[in-house]
Amino acid sequence: MRLATITLNNEEAAVIVGSEGAVSIAELNKVYDKNWETSIFELIQSGQLDELTSWYNKEGKNAIASQEIDFVEEELLVYGPLYKHPRKIWGIGLNYVDHASDLGEKAPNTEPASFMKPDTSIIGAGDTIRIPLQSDRTTAEAELGVIIGKICRNVEEKDVENYVAGYTTIIDMTAEDILQKNPRYLTRSKSFDTFFSFGPQFVTKDEIDNLHNLEVSTVINGEVYRKNTVDHMTFSPEYLVSFHSKVMTLLPGDIISTGTPGAVHIQNGDTVECRIEGFEPLINPCADLKVLQEA
Repeated sequence: MRLATITLNNEEAAVIVGSEGAVSIAELNKVYDKNWETSIFELIQSGQLDELTSWYNKEGKNAIASQEIDFVEEELLVYGPLYKHPRKIWGIGLNYVDHASDLGEKAPNTEPASFMKPDTSIIGAGDTIRIPLQSDRTTAEAELGVIIGKICRNVEEKDVENYVAGYTTIIDMTAEDILQKNPRYLTRSKSFDTFFSFGPQFVTKDEIDNLHNLEVSTVINGEVYRKNTVDHMTFSPEYLVSFHSKVMTLLPGDIISTGTPGAVHIQNGDTVECRIEGFEPLINPCADLKVLQEA
């Protein structure tokens, strides 16, 4: 099942996305006399996601495809962030060896190089990434995002799938010139507004045949800059969830952004994408606040 948050009648609405368009959860509640939460974050928090997924796979998919209920046509979908206030966003640095070599750094091989980001950095598909006044070299990084589905504490790697709700596309930004001044500036370099694009679709784990075969691509102005498959990560998504669950309790809706195959320098007027096989691409335009200030 694929979920998204769209703007519908000037309000945000959680929808299930099918091949012909999308159906709002509110419409499903009305037609089928259900009481599912009508935001993605609350669906995950409430524990209703498994029930909704089961219903969709058994009957909902056919109902949507046959247009038995009102739906929003695909070309009319206006995506927003999947949700705006997760309790935690974990990012993982240099998780592909090839990316570390791009930066002339040694990839961590004993423990993940992780950091946290604020929810004020979140934007959605189509929103503008703003290159800050303080940075002359900002990069964008396509990443696979893991969304936690259940309270997760001290979980072993082999059991992680039971705690994952699904996956999404992410573009993470870094003010690279700030970071290179001093590695202790990592949090600041990662935390500017618009530095975490999230969505447009959330794909439940039952839709993924082989997570480790997924190919993740950083794309700039329509051209693939760098791509790699999940099985080339130093630390697998399952390991990352297990590792961080032993640091702090992971909560439903928490996000782990698993690292990028390549970070591309972005400039005013660029368009950057995260492409993952089988996922709706995440696309964002870029604007440099220094250029806008001069105009």
